[in-house]
Amino acid sequence: MVRVVVVGTGIAGLITAYRASARHEVVLVTKAELAESNTKYAQGGIAAALFPDDSAASHIADTLRAGAGLCDPAAVEILCTEGPQRVRDLIALGVEFDRAADGELARGHEAAHSNRRVIHAGGDATGLAIEVALLRAVRALAVEVHEHTLMRDLVLDGGRVVGIDVLGPGGVPARIAADAVVLASGGAGQLYRHTTNPGVTTGDGVAAAWRAGAELADVEFYQFHPTALAVSGSPLVSEAVRGEGAVLLDAAGRRFMFDVHPDGELAPRDVVARGIAAAMSAQDGNPVLLDATGLEREHGAGFLAERFPSITRVTREHGLDWTVEPVPVTPAAHYWMGGIRTDLDGRTSLPGLYAVGEAACTGVHGANRLASNSLLESLVFAWRAADALDAVEVVEERAAERHASRDHALTVVEGADLETRPPAAGAPRSPARAEIQELMWRAVGLERDETTLRAAVGTLADWEVRGESFTALEDRNLLDLARIVTHAALVREESRGAHDRTDHPETRDAWAHSLGWRLAAVPALEGVPA
Repeated sequence: MVRVVVVGTGIAGLITAYRASARHEVVLVTKAELAESNTKYAQGGIAAALFPDDSAASHIADTLRAGAGLCDPAAVEILCTEGPQRVRDLIALGVEFDRAADGELARGHEAAHSNRRVIHAGGDATGLAIEVALLRAVRALAVEVHEHTLMRDLVLDGGRVVGIDVLGPGGVPARIAADAVVLASGGAGQLYRHTTNPGVTTGDGVAAAWRAGAELADVEFYQFHPTALAVSGSPLVSEAVRGEGAVLLDAAGRRFMFDVHPDGELAPRDVVARGIAAAMSAQDGNPVLLDATGLEREHGAGFLAERFPSITRVTREHGLDWTVEPVPVTPAAHYWMGGIRTDLDGRTSLPGLYAVGEAACTGVHGANRLASNSLLESLVFAWRAADALDAVEVVEERAAERHASRDHALTVVEGADLETRPPAAGAPRSPARAEIQELMWRAVGLERDETTLRAAVGTLADWEVRGESFTALEDRNLLDLARIVTHAALVREESRGAHDRTDHPETRDAWAHSLGWRLAAVPALEGVPA
């Protein structure tokens, strides 16, 4: 029996554990309690072509269009054709999606979708409903669980991943052996000062894979959600609100998004986020307003509380009443399109290592993820990765060969010609997490340029995180990833999707490919401990 260690307990990790446990010994590791993950906070829903007036072909076209020329078509086809059955599997596992009056699945509309295909649960608590159902399913199985256990690094033997080193409860170091490791550890929203992600999103799996020599891809593409509530903590205001008809207003009360894009508030996320940023810049940085009051007039009093109960509760907690007045919103870091490069079954460039969910880069999102495709990607590709584990003992030694033969446009950066200054004399300075976040927000946020990026590269080269506490290890991961993202943003001299270079505003055909990164590829990172 193959021993599989799964790191992370969002939808990707739980699906992998559930599916793999039928045939393998599964060990589930999470650095917080079992229920804490980005999935828990997902609001809008999950996109799938489940309805007679929709099709997988239409969903494929929308996904490719949003991805700005960088999607892997094979991955997109898998996502959209296998997605409907995987959603039905979720329903069979007990996820109670909302129903319309006729008993059929209720569905919403979100930006850049050509059809109403986004199903939801609990109004705006889709992720929580999925998390609860999957936890119930996994707890019923013989799965070994380690909570409050942080993965420090991958363990390699002869170039193959054979386990993980962890820091357990109370700061006790330990090693967990494995025949295969599946990283479902999520994204890295904590790289940025403003993010919709919870505090656990420090990119631990991606950073550990990088240090072990795994190939990363598309790391320069970080999606900023257009509408986070402009209050402490940046709580998300789902795109589904605009899908129902809410509008964006500037300080003068003018609806400005149609000046930016013909689809207005329902343009792709990167377009709306930059439109809001431009409007904020024109009004001394003050937030714009999201006006949903028309939905109460159209559908009747109580509509917002019924359709979006979580958002309604959060607005009230901050002294706002969005049923009678517009609420202030601002962009915030939301989703990482890049990550550990995988094939179509979750295999990475390291034998024995798999990645799924936001930690992985399947190529399905390209330069800009289509709304509500994130839960679907986790579901579809985690299911495939779990099935691929059946072959671990037989053919895993050929995983790297299969991975290399994947037909996907990728340029691996073997060396980056960066004019970076050497680290400052003396001992490197240990930054506070807030300093990393502030630097990334300012230099590698919604807008980027060469001068600011080069200065950021130099600053990051002067920093080093020390210590072995949970917080220090998370900060080490954030610093590693900050360096990688900043380098990649500097190398890509164009604007595409979520990557906006103000000094290179055009999208160039010569850059219509992914950039792959390995540890030795970036000179300023050569000293990072393996």
